[in-house]
Amino acid sequence: MKDVVVALDVGGTGMKCALVGTDGVVRHSERHPTLAERGPEAVLDNIVDIADGLARTAKAEGLTPIATGIAVPGVVDEANGIAVWSSNIGFRDVPVRARLEERLGLPAALGHDVRVGGIAEARLGAGRGRGHVLFVAIGTGIAAALVVDGTGYPGAHGAAGELGHIVVRPGGNPCGCGQRGCLEAHTSAKAVGRRYAELSGEPGATAFDVVSRLETDELARTVWLETIDVLADGLVIAQALYDVDVLVLGGGLAEAGEALLGPLREAFAARVTFHRTPEIVRAELGDEAGCLGAALLALDHLQESQ
Repeated sequence: MKDVVVALDVGGTGMKCALVGTDGVVRHSERHPTLAERGPEAVLDNIVDIADGLARTAKAEGLTPIATGIAVPGVVDEANGIAVWSSNIGFRDVPVRARLEERLGLPAALGHDVRVGGIAEARLGAGRGRGHVLFVAIGTGIAAALVVDGTGYPGAHGAAGELGHIVVRPGGNPCGCGQRGCLEAHTSAKAVGRRYAELSGEPGATAFDVVSRLETDELARTVWLETIDVLADGLVIAQALYDVDVLVLGGGLAEAGEALLGPLREAFAARVTFHRTPEIVRAELGDEAGCLGAALLALDHLQESQ
């Protein structure tokens, strides 16, 4: 097949970009800086320029671009193609889809970065074959995406999935959202590193340091088990709300693999009462999930419009 989707996954510092076939296979990939420090208009210009360049690359390689899919962080109005709010790239009510369609002359779709990642994992990755999937990205922050029969749930205002901001430790660590004790404030990779740094007196310590020292450092093991205890509480709440078949964990913290999944499964099972216990697995698609999901979203919109 020669038809491809121009797909971009926009982050605060970098963009993962690809040409994705209708079969979900990446035909070409690139990476570019986001240039967020230059302001939101420059970011949008950068996105449009890169997307246009990818479309030209596709044609030069004998491929036919048929649509564009873009994933951005923050609150996204998918129906109208507007990036409502995104703190790390400065977007406020930015008409991303309209600008892309005007420049490329292709149908475009705009989605939330974690939600499209969840769509990709549900259809092509660790959740394939399952009807109800909750994808949880645990990195600098925490966000989730509920995917039912391959379709992501955006919520009434495009803000569904903010699992990182449920309060699991009332009065606990301050969170960037203004609350205290949020799941993100205790179990994100950033929070894990900060906790270990405070206790060890080692400035600049990271979650990677904690994981790499689990076999040799009692303090690292203590911080890790505290993290899993809080994370299990948050995920049990999520299961009570969503009753999914499988919990797919992605993001930097999930790179710990069984060092995370094994004790987390045990902690989760110990908390279950009447709930059905979902399978808890690691994401399979890595950092390609955003581009793949953006492409899938674009293909969905293309099909709906025909």
